[in-house]
Amino acid sequence: MIRRSFFAALTFVVALPLTVWAEAPLKVVASTGMIADAARQVGGDQVEVQGLMGPGVDPHAYRQTRSDIVAMTRADLILWHGLYLEAQMEDFFHDLGRKRTVVAVAESVDKSKLRAHDDYADKFDPHVWMSPALWRDVVVEVQKALTEARPEAADIFNTNAQAHLAEIDQLEAYAKQALVAVPENNRILVTAHDAFGYFGADYGYEVMGIQGISTQSEAGLNRIGELVDTLVDKQLKAVFVESSVSDRSMRALIEGAAAKGHEVGVGGELYSDAMGEPGTYEGTYIGMLDHNITVIAGALGAEVPDRGMNGRLSAGF
Repeated sequence: MIRRSFFAALTFVVALPLTVWAEAPLKVVASTGMIADAARQVGGDQVEVQGLMGPGVDPHAYRQTRSDIVAMTRADLILWHGLYLEAQMEDFFHDLGRKRTVVAVAESVDKSKLRAHDDYADKFDPHVWMSPALWRDVVVEVQKALTEARPEAADIFNTNAQAHLAEIDQLEAYAKQALVAVPENNRILVTAHDAFGYFGADYGYEVMGIQGISTQSEAGLNRIGELVDTLVDKQLKAVFVESSVSDRSMRALIEGAAAKGHEVGVGGELYSDAMGEPGTYEGTYIGMLDHNITVIAGALGAEVPDRGMNGRLSAGF
């Protein structure tokens, strides 16, 4: 009886490393929601991801808080965008990189594929997530960073990354199908700031933002006047607001067109620099772009699925 109890206890102890002593998830902090989602998709249950910037947050103006600093100093890996997106945090990330593993994942995109920044001669348009083709490169860089941080999980990260890249390919195919259905003379996208340049280049849309690539640039009266004239001349019927940018300038644009006898409506709210609410489909990269594609195409005259590519959008068009 004693010997049986001893061996039973020994068996329990030997089994412990497979359960209780399993390696803890890799602690990852990501600056934007889009990067946080990529880390979760690739990392799976091997990672514990905290995103710093939630829904409606403008990354161009965001500054780190005390709780952000604590989280990053405790993290195994910090992922940020780069390309001067987090303009107010850039020096902080470079300083932190001397002590922690910090990776600017969008800096991996081939510079020949990037648009020049309209305010800084030596910078690029950072909004690469608006192009599924460019975002694939960022996902691959996230996979690389996770693999270097935890080499023993390389096969898991690769499997997850390939599955997510297949989803991005499906998203791109849906975008081409939906957006090409918009009449050619309607393929003009007017938004609060110039976040959709890569989107326009990919799908053949003229993009006009009231503000420049950064929301920190001023929306002058001259710029609003120019856009009012464009709305009237081209008889555009829809403009778009953004979830992370004030609609004040957009209201001025609509009122300016009305003063010239032309009625313009809001085609919908787009996710530009931040995703939707956590736990929702729109709170993922795929859902964010599915929403934008469906709203834009539908508002500009195409027939679109009522709830988007996968029938998962929170609200029908």
